[in-house]
Amino acid sequence: MNEAWQFLKELTNPESIVKLGLPLLLFVIFAETGLFFGFFLPGDNLLIISGFLCATKPEIIKVNIFVLIILMSVCAIAGNFVGYLFGKRVGESLYKRPDSFFFKKRHIESTRSFYNKYGGMALFLGRFLPIVRTFAPILAGVIKIDFKKFMLYNITGAFCWTGSICGVSYYLGLQFPWLMNYMSYIVVGMIVITTIPVMITYLKERKK
Repeated sequence: MNEAWQFLKELTNPESIVKLGLPLLLFVIFAETGLFFGFFLPGDNLLIISGFLCATKPEIIKVNIFVLIILMSVCAIAGNFVGYLFGKRVGESLYKRPDSFFFKKRHIESTRSFYNKYGGMALFLGRFLPIVRTFAPILAGVIKIDFKKFMLYNITGAFCWTGSICGVSYYLGLQFPWLMNYMSYIVVGMIVITTIPVMITYLKERKK
C-alpha cells in the first residue's frame, strides 16, 4: 500500500516523472490529455521541466528537442482521441441517467451549445487550461462534435501546446541554465503566461 501511494506521489511530481524515463513522461502526457482520471497529473509543469532539462541535462531526456516535441504531441493527440471515443461511447447513457446533485442533463446541452458556438476555438484553447484539457475531448465525444473538425483542432492544439511551452522552456534552459534553481517560480509564471491570453479571448467571446 505504501509503495502504491509513493508511486502516485511520484506521478504528481514532474521532475520525478522526467527522471524516471521518457516512456513514463509520454504516458503521463497521454493520460492527462484524455483519460478521465488524468486531470490531477502535472501536464504544463511536465512540459516546462522537460524542455528545460532537455537543454541543460540531455543525458536525462536522451532525445533532442524536436523529437521530444513530436513525441509529446503524438501522445497528446492520442490522449484526446481516446477521450473523444470514451465520451462518444458513454454519451447516450449519460442522457438516460437521472439528474442528481453531481449530474444535470442541462449541463450536457449547455456544453453542446458552447461547442456549437465556439467550435474549434473551445477545443484549441482547452489545451492550455488544466482540467479543461482532460475533459474537453470527453465532452466533445459526448455531444458528438464532427470527428474531422475534432481531429483538426486536436492535432493543431497539441503541437501548439507542446511546441510553445516546451520550446520556450528549452530556449530559457540554453540561455539561462542557472534558472534551474528557480524552477518552481518559472513553472508558476509559465502557467500564468499561457492562461492570460486564453482567459482574455474567452472574456471577449463571452462579451460578444
